[in-house]
Amino acid sequence: MAKQSAIFRCAECGATHAKWSGRCDACGAWNSIHEEAPISTTPGSGMKGAKGKVIPLTALDTKETPPARVKSGMEELDRVLGGGLVAASAVLVGGDPGIGKSTLLLQATASFARKGVKALYISGEEAASQVRMRAQRLGLADAPVGLGAETSLRDILTTLEAERPDLVIIDSIQTMWSDNVDSAPGSVSQLRAAAHELVSFAKKRGTAVILVGHVTKEGQIAGPRVIEHMVDTVLYFEGERGHQFRILRAVKNRFGPASEIGVFEMTGAGLAEVANPSALFLSERGQPAPGSAVFAGIEGTRPVLTEIQALVAPSTLASPRRTVVGLDSGRISTILAVLESRCGIPFAGLDVFLNVAGGMKVVEPAADLAAAAALLSAREDVALPADMVIFGEISLSGALRPVGQTENRLKEAAKLGFSQAIAPSGTKAEGSSGMSLRKLGDLVTFTGEMFGAG
Repeated sequence: MAKQSAIFRCAECGATHAKWSGRCDACGAWNSIHEEAPISTTPGSGMKGAKGKVIPLTALDTKETPPARVKSGMEELDRVLGGGLVAASAVLVGGDPGIGKSTLLLQATASFARKGVKALYISGEEAASQVRMRAQRLGLADAPVGLGAETSLRDILTTLEAERPDLVIIDSIQTMWSDNVDSAPGSVSQLRAAAHELVSFAKKRGTAVILVGHVTKEGQIAGPRVIEHMVDTVLYFEGERGHQFRILRAVKNRFGPASEIGVFEMTGAGLAEVANPSALFLSERGQPAPGSAVFAGIEGTRPVLTEIQALVAPSTLASPRRTVVGLDSGRISTILAVLESRCGIPFAGLDVFLNVAGGMKVVEPAADLAAAAALLSAREDVALPADMVIFGEISLSGALRPVGQTENRLKEAAKLGFSQAIAPSGTKAEGSSGMSLRKLGDLVTFTGEMFGAG
């Protein structure tokens, strides 16, 4: 019997190769190809043996009851999960080292357990004594949580079969290893095998499984992307170590809206929920200053107001610096090009620094106009009105394009004391919550009315 050759697979796109290469021909990623053991050693091709059974088929109009959810009592976590934890669901949580993933999940596990959910916490990175010390520091020692420290997937599955918990936390999936896969823990083969076994257990036994995943230096969850396709929900825990705010963002959710966020504040007693993130992000905003603009954004289903700060200074370098934190740097480069080509406002020879206050990351195109306003305010040294919010998308032609959920943005702004807003001319706002809404058609008109430029 001929031995089946090994398979070389790309961890980024999943493409297979006949031999190892430093660069994947399919997606172009470097150092992403890893060797993995063959899945099957059965000689020949095709499926042989007895026929399978006929699967039942249903019509599209079949009535389905919504899945039952269990609320943790942490409103921000329940919001990101889509209203609560669904039985038999698989959740993947990623984040930078030390950002607070283990702290958040330990608090959530204790909260679920106090509500009668049978919960287990399996740690593969820390000893049980370390987890107990953290629980005592957070005041969670009295929670009825089953704690274990193990990395053997076989032993973990045997324990889960015996205990039959409602919820299990695996911290982390990179430390799990299966004895039937000939590779080191953390490799592509081990990650795929461990994730497959745990997700299959969740679906068969009705147990909700939460997996903790490491992230790469690019901020993506490490390992093959197929793991993200296996699970039902993918959450990213974001934040800067220098800021006390932490953002839990849903990038995939089969049981609720994606792009939903939950805001937490890191304190000495663990992670505290932030019920009104807009007020918190704007709490340290002082008197109006050049380079500051307030953006009325939408994160998932909730409106969030953030401050965009800009600084423009003469450069002594041949290539001026462009430093962007919290926004897409490519989009900011596009806005600078539109300002120069369509409005005649050059930024050549000027260093540009842009930041979203509070460590928030804004990915919405509606932030284009607020970013342009902050840049122009810093360049012209003119402060924008303190009671003004700005939102709108900028096209390459310089036109302002309308964005959705205008009424929710304006209601949140009015709640926090703002009285005027600038939006694109096509914006539909039936009730502006008593705010003065100015609609502008293009970026040239905006720069002319606000700064007398263009």
